[in-house]
Amino acid sequence: MQNLHTALVSFSLHDRIKVTTSHSLGILSTSSPPSTGKFRHGYDKTVLKPLLSFLKATGSPFMINAYPYFGFTDDTLNYALFRLTDTPTVIDPYTGMHYTNMFLAQIDAVFSAMKRLGFSDVDIVVAETGWPSKGDAWQTAANLQNGKDYNQHLLQYSTSGAGTPLMPNRAVEIYIFSLFNENLKPGPTSERNFGLFHPDLTPVYGDHVGILLQTPTTNTNVVTTTRGNGGTAPPVQGRRWCLPKPNVDANSLQINIDFVCGQDVDCNPIKSGGSCFLPDTVEGHAAYAMNKYYHVSGMNAFDCDFGQTGLITTVDPSHGSCKYD
Repeated sequence: MQNLHTALVSFSLHDRIKVTTSHSLGILSTSSPPSTGKFRHGYDKTVLKPLLSFLKATGSPFMINAYPYFGFTDDTLNYALFRLTDTPTVIDPYTGMHYTNMFLAQIDAVFSAMKRLGFSDVDIVVAETGWPSKGDAWQTAANLQNGKDYNQHLLQYSTSGAGTPLMPNRAVEIYIFSLFNENLKPGPTSERNFGLFHPDLTPVYGDHVGILLQTPTTNTNVVTTTRGNGGTAPPVQGRRWCLPKPNVDANSLQINIDFVCGQDVDCNPIKSGGSCFLPDTVEGHAAYAMNKYYHVSGMNAFDCDFGQTGLITTVDPSHGSCKYD
């Protein structure tokens, strides 16, 4: 991990790309109640403390795989499925904190273990979590309704920004496992049915789960920009360009330029004497470089992300002899 980070530093990519790794909750020796969370003896100071030191120094998150599905009993099924939103089923006797679902208790157990080692300021990211929509005859909790409930409640929590009882208002980044059912995976039937989609691309939960199937309500960053003379240029039907967002700092834009021009992308037009060298500003050069990268990479929305400094426009930014793809 240190070698990967060093390589990223050499290309000035360390602020954009973070190096980390995910962990199962098997790293904990104690997890209930959450405030007693502790890493396994022998791994805590020889493996996890140096790792956490690296993550803190590089601004990287500590990633965990949190699966209430693998931790519930018949008595705690509703607790694992976020169904007891109004009735606390677990009260931590040491903190007095109330827990209405197992997912938050698992995260706080990890937080407590990190805090014991002095790393409460390292962010936690849930790299995997999910619930199977189908299982073998003996896996009665692995069914369509439970999978739907878990994913819906998880989505509601994820978008709330509420944090956890021990980390209030500290939003937790979450990745659902998984996008597709893994129909060739060995093991119990449940292992092949954690996906939101079947291998043939049909949705597992129809149009009811509200994940990936809802109409977006947020800004998609496709905008109309204004020309330097104050007028608004007409949109060009069917075409897209990638430009810096307004008010992005010059350092971030220079990082974008360095990244693009180190990727076998032709940056000659923004070098001295090139057709797009003028205006000789970081903003102008970044606009050309970011758009060039966007086009040669396939024009996917994520190709214009640039650490959330790019936007997609329908207005051709070409000017004078400087022509944008």
